[in-house]
Amino acid sequence: MDKKVLVTGGCGYIGSHTVVDLIENGFEVVVADNLSRSNPVVFEGIEAITGRKVENFAGDLAEPAVVSAIFEKHPDIAGIIHFAAYKMVGESVLEPYMYYRNNLNSLLNLLEACKQFGLQNFVFSSSCSVYGNADALPVNENAPIKDAESPYAHTKQIGEQIIEQCNAAYDLNYMLLRYFNPAGAHPSALIGELPIDRPQNLVPYITKTATGELEQLSIFGNDYPTEDGTCIRDYIHVMDIAAAHTAALKTMLTKPSSEWSRVYNLGAGEGKSVLEAVQTFEKINGIKLNYRFAERRAGDVIAIYGDNKKAREELNWELKYSFEDILKSAYDWEVALKEKNQ
Repeated sequence: MDKKVLVTGGCGYIGSHTVVDLIENGFEVVVADNLSRSNPVVFEGIEAITGRKVENFAGDLAEPAVVSAIFEKHPDIAGIIHFAAYKMVGESVLEPYMYYRNNLNSLLNLLEACKQFGLQNFVFSSSCSVYGNADALPVNENAPIKDAESPYAHTKQIGEQIIEQCNAAYDLNYMLLRYFNPAGAHPSALIGELPIDRPQNLVPYITKTATGELEQLSIFGNDYPTEDGTCIRDYIHVMDIAAAHTAALKTMLTKPSSEWSRVYNLGAGEGKSVLEAVQTFEKINGIKLNYRFAERRAGDVIAIYGDNKKAREELNWELKYSFEDILKSAYDWEVALKEKNQ
């Protein structure tokens, strides 16, 4: 499609993989990423995969002038995919103000720009965390929104409400994509998850333990009311998540809104426990991990996995990668990264 897309947070983990998928589907991409939680080396990986250099606006989207400058230079932007947000659950518990300021102000400024420049199509990076501790599994899009377990989750809940209210007032086209636990890396091992500090997500924690960068993996809690006592999550390959964002934007640009919904779950549709992920990684990669059980971590829900039927049917989206693919590609990326840095 010969359309221009603004991807905020496009140097981040999910954003960078989505940039690749968009380019490979014929979109022109402009990125806005202040690089506070990402590494500019990611742009080298994007160029190596796609053969395209991507323009990046490195300002803070929480500042209105930064957002205006993007649209003044690119008034022909046809859609926004908004990833730019702080996302670490534990950090949000310790630094709630920082999360509310960053995550909400950047969203408000982008929505103001949509109104000012007449932009209609807005895809919001939301999260399954909006469901809290769900009453029933798998979770579908009609599940009640429970009290947030963390300030991070609360910013996603508030963000969804703001977008819905802007739609009612300004007729904004939008989709809220609630994804579960993205993991893995591009099959080329040229881009992948690249935490700036100590990993907060399970899979990079596993892979960095496997390569020896971290001495030991901590599993937070083994006394949850689950089969093996560890938390259960729905792990989905990052390239499947990326493809869903492209599919969402294509749908918004080519089909009347009566043919698609506003909210979609993006997950693999099955739950895997933390211990199961560790044991599967050990099996497929032939590596014994050094791990221990630690105290529960504030903000973690017990178990969650999603019903992805609506996204598959309405967005013409399909899963291409397995749980094993996630763990293999993540390790391949970690090994390539270690070799590059030696």
